[in-house]
Amino acid sequence: MKISSARVLLTGAHGGIGQAMAQALRAAGAQVLGVGRGAALSAEEPWVQADLAEPEGRAAVLAAAQRWQPNTVVLAAGVPAFGKLEALAPAQLEQALTLNLLVPMLLSQALLPLLRQQTQTQLVLVGSVLGGIGLPGFSVYGASKAGLRGFAEALRRELAGGPVRVQLLLPRATRTGFNSAAVDDFNQRTGTTVDAPERVAQALLRLIESEAAERTLGLPERLGLRLNGLLGPAMDGSFSKHRRSLETAPTSS
Repeated sequence: MKISSARVLLTGAHGGIGQAMAQALRAAGAQVLGVGRGAALSAEEPWVQADLAEPEGRAAVLAAAQRWQPNTVVLAAGVPAFGKLEALAPAQLEQALTLNLLVPMLLSQALLPLLRQQTQTQLVLVGSVLGGIGLPGFSVYGASKAGLRGFAEALRRELAGGPVRVQLLLPRATRTGFNSAAVDDFNQRTGTTVDAPERVAQALLRLIESEAAERTLGLPERLGLRLNGLLGPAMDGSFSKHRRSLETAPTSS
């Protein structure tokens, strides 16, 4: 689909990545209906203020979508979860699994009848490469994104041949609040590989226009996903550095 023809319902539009996505979509000619827990960032922009963890919030999104008639839905809302499993409060586990996995599933289910009414529509789920590579410290986050990846793959096959095309965007670690130049400097100084939100946003635009099933950011990450899928447990030893970095993290009593 041409971005200039897209009417996009975007969840998580209040976050760093979501804001970058909304800006990039509008700059490319798309119309965007943002969804977020907070108030609209601009009075001129279509907006739904909703808590997606609550049934009332999801109902508000569905009602707005029925009025607005999007042909593209991007489910980008989510929360991080990092730390040793025993250091995380049960409420953190529940929040991550609810917002990162259950909410996109429930919204997809609710919006599908609306999307099916049109000739061609796209449903984009925003996951993470950590849904395919289990890193120490990301057991809960990775589980939520692994579930989302499996959901997207199965739903894509379930809906094949119909008007709704299911797509999956897999960003790598992203540093919000930094532009591309600042992220490049950070990577060079620290030896890490993270992305800026606007790069994730540009990848979203390319995914929508390509109509491909998936798009993964970062060559090392794409290679890592393939190797992890092939070798699995044989790669466990390569994450010892990540595991050691957790040893000094506090543990809840």
